[in-house]
Amino acid sequence: MRLIQNMGTIAEYPQAGSPTTSGGGESGGLGGPAGRPRLIKIAVLGASGVGKTALVVRFLTKRFIGDYERNAGNLYSRQIEIDGEMLAIQVQDTPGVQIHGHTLDCNEQLNRCIRWADAVVIVFSITDYKSYELLSHFHQHIRQLHPGNKVPVLVIANKADLLHIKEVEPQHGLQLASMLGCTFHEVSVSENYKEVFNAFHSLCKDVCKRPSLSTPEKRRTSLIPRPKSPNMQDLKRRFKQALSAKVRTVTSV
Repeated sequence: MRLIQNMGTIAEYPQAGSPTTSGGGESGGLGGPAGRPRLIKIAVLGASGVGKTALVVRFLTKRFIGDYERNAGNLYSRQIEIDGEMLAIQVQDTPGVQIHGHTLDCNEQLNRCIRWADAVVIVFSITDYKSYELLSHFHQHIRQLHPGNKVPVLVIANKADLLHIKEVEPQHGLQLASMLGCTFHEVSVSENYKEVFNAFHSLCKDVCKRPSLSTPEKRRTSLIPRPKSPNMQDLKRRFKQALSAKVRTVTSV
């Protein structure tokens, strides 16, 4: 129960009038409308099973739970301080994507998520070569939706602790990310929170260096639907399901 109660860490530094999970709001500095922190919107993409949801929850809560239900695509929020500036971070978790023919099988909802984002994270697993092959396809699709190299892209190689079953050498991920002009981080979501935080930290700093691109026209065309359940309730439900599954396993043994 204590673990579930501690989920309140997702709402660190709460402020009246802070951006919510509706997907709206305008990016700006500390002197923005009503004194709100700068809003940074991040979309997390990748194949099924690479650990996208675990990555997002690890970043938001510092905790790792290995078992999750099928990802329905949820939007989560957190306020953090980076280099002395308070930032309101919105992270859009997305369902896994596969290749259909020679192109990505992306529906319009996913396209709206990408257009909405100020930055994009592409996740692959070092234990799944097919997820690595999707990198260039994702990057090409992102650049089609954001022409002119307008949003920073971060490539994350997950499951770095599973070297005994790896299918992708770490340097291959780094080389491809460099060729695509993306930042690269190799992490173990299950074992190291600091690696995950540093990856998002570098991405947020990259966004802050760039001029704000939010315009009323962009907001009208790229807003994503409000999640069906609030951040706290959804994360609590995921933890309850994971804990229940572990209890059932122990009981059966």
